[in-house]
Amino acid sequence: MRTIKAEPISKEAYAPFGVYYDYLNPEGYALEGEIHKFYPDRISESSVTRVGYSPISVRREDRRIVKSVEYHTTTPEMILPLNDDMIIHVAPASGGTPVPEWTKAFVVPKGTLVKINTAVWHLAPLPVKEDVLHAMIILPECTYANDCTVVDLKEEEQFEIVL
Repeated sequence: MRTIKAEPISKEAYAPFGVYYDYLNPEGYALEGEIHKFYPDRISESSVTRVGYSPISVRREDRRIVKSVEYHTTTPEMILPLNDDMIIHVAPASGGTPVPEWTKAFVVPKGTLVKINTAVWHLAPLPVKEDVLHAMIILPECTYANDCTVVDLKEEEQFEIVL
């Protein structure tokens, strides 16, 4: 089985797949008041429908073996890890046929919102240290029901993510 080493996320390495921003350590220009700093519009997205903010819980396994992947044809997906750093795996958009040989894995610090671009292959985030990762998934309402293509990988396409 092929292994993929999860690397710390960086703007350059992640650029082909989307953008991210560390909301626990904001940088750049802020609108300031007496007791606050407001960092506007660090990641933006539009939707023609209502947006859903959905919790996800993912159990840590002894081995991080990826057996299936998904993509959305009309929307990016955003993920915010709440209680732990998370690992995400992504592969380039490829017209409906998975390209697991192009997969990269990234370690995303807790509190960092990641936007996965439209049609980029991915699946659930994985916990780094905690027994259960709690995260928030941000997608247009009902994307999971009307724009989510999940493909089971053939045994020879499956891969293990290692730290």
